[in-house]
Amino acid sequence: MNYLKKINAPEDLRVLKETELITLSKELRVFIINAVAAKAGHLGASLGVVELTIALHYVFKTPEDILVWDVGHQAYVHKILTERRLVFDSNRQFKGISGFPKRSESIYDPFGVGHSSTSISAVLGMAIAAQLKKENRKHIAVIGDASIASGMAFEGLNHAGVTNANILVILNDNAIGIDPSVGALKQYLTNVKQGTQKQDNIFEALNFNYSGPIDGHDLPKLISELKRLQSVNGPKFLHVITTKGKGLRQAEENQVTYHAPGKFNAKTGDLYKKESQPAPPKYQDVFGHTIVELAKKNKKIIGITPAMPTGSSLKYMMEAIPDRAFDVGIAEQHAVTFAAGMATQNMVVFCNIYSTFLQRAYDQVIHDVALQNLPVIFCLDRAGLVGEDGATHHGVFDISYLRCIPNLIIFAPRNEIELRNIMYTAQLGIKAPIAIRYPRGRGTIINWKQPFSKIEIGKGEQLKSGSKIAILSIGTIAKNVSEAIKLTSNVALYAHYDLKFIKPLDESLLHEIFNLFSIIITFEDGVITGGFGTAILEFSAKNNYKKEIYIEGIPDKFIDHGSIMELQDSIRLSTNGIKNTLQNLV
Repeated sequence: MNYLKKINAPEDLRVLKETELITLSKELRVFIINAVAAKAGHLGASLGVVELTIALHYVFKTPEDILVWDVGHQAYVHKILTERRLVFDSNRQFKGISGFPKRSESIYDPFGVGHSSTSISAVLGMAIAAQLKKENRKHIAVIGDASIASGMAFEGLNHAGVTNANILVILNDNAIGIDPSVGALKQYLTNVKQGTQKQDNIFEALNFNYSGPIDGHDLPKLISELKRLQSVNGPKFLHVITTKGKGLRQAEENQVTYHAPGKFNAKTGDLYKKESQPAPPKYQDVFGHTIVELAKKNKKIIGITPAMPTGSSLKYMMEAIPDRAFDVGIAEQHAVTFAAGMATQNMVVFCNIYSTFLQRAYDQVIHDVALQNLPVIFCLDRAGLVGEDGATHHGVFDISYLRCIPNLIIFAPRNEIELRNIMYTAQLGIKAPIAIRYPRGRGTIINWKQPFSKIEIGKGEQLKSGSKIAILSIGTIAKNVSEAIKLTSNVALYAHYDLKFIKPLDESLLHEIFNLFSIIITFEDGVITGGFGTAILEFSAKNNYKKEIYIEGIPDKFIDHGSIMELQDSIRLSTNGIKNTLQNLV
């Protein structure tokens, strides 16, 4: 019998018998495997919380009882059970449903969750608001995939422990985020699971009513414990043990790869074999192999990443030179100040953080690095539009939020060779911090491992001459611009310049450009507000130029999910969109 087809909302779930829920859990796993195999997405985390999600919606009266997922990529089963099963094939697709909980999408998503470790603070705020309004509802935070180790989670626990708020924190303990969990807390939780923990329970010490650990795949036990906790007042903490990738052998055995495996064979569970033809490298691998190459010669080089050794490719250095490469867990603030501390001791520190995650350490970039003018080398992976992960993950704000910080250099390589060369240049010794921003995905050059050459700080480059219109770009958007120029009806009109540095700008080159051209247009894969184009406008105003200046980039709105090509096309940053913009200027 197919129970899943009859379930459109949690009310339908609650009429089933507990024995029928076990069959439903099997159907849900098949549904998720088929859906992710066909369209890609987050697989392992979703498979790991099937029973827990069923139990939560079975016991609690969602959406009246509030349920927040942390990290949000655990929420596929939640979405399927809450009125989105019939549209789940649009998950992460352009104009489809989001891959993360999203308030505007469903009343069952009370809090948007893309970055980690926010759930405890959010549900505490909701619970105290409910007390003030005399509302009687439950508030549940499911925190998993290593999110509990982040500082913000402990800030929430610390506050909640001195309240009488009616909250339940459920730790989905699977010992892995995207990569295996690290740190002393991970070891503590391992000891708790193994029964070897001799110290006081850390969560009880924070005034939580602790229960567990229990098997997160035992549905009857989960339901029984959740029903018991419904009648327990105050802050509660339930420790649940799950297996990431549960129910698919390959996903259990290779949890890192099957976190988000891309499309795969749903029947066998195997990944599709990739073509063996030479392909340009991923930018993350250019970083990963280059830092190892440099670190073997420069003994002062350190690599740091907050919980993304595979995603950033710092894993290569962790394998080759483990004593100088550090995964600090989901702790971006700590990563930046840890890097700053090392820089005070004359170490050459590469701090690799996704652009969107550096937002979580903004104060540390300003106060601990830039204010002290410490030469930390920030490598900002996933800068620009990242695709199907959507608004929470696009790295489009970094130019704007970094450009206003004194002492900080900002560089955007046009290709893989420039990324190598700026890394080489930075480790030779610069007297200021530098942010190097580069995109998700592959570059364009197969033979990218060229001999190193030093890049002159603050110098741009002319890529093409032209007679009427000057196009200024930074970073890899130059590829779309160059291709667009070739498609225009009068190629000779357009000059193209790669400024390379957003800060400091190449003012001598800009004076040359402003004296030659009356029409200037800028392109960037960051937000227009306060970005690269704004810097050009500021230069023009400061020097009293009277020119026509147009700015193209990410508009002043949050960009949803879809393929990078679809998203670029929707905001005129695709090759065709840029071609149309250029021809409209003539």
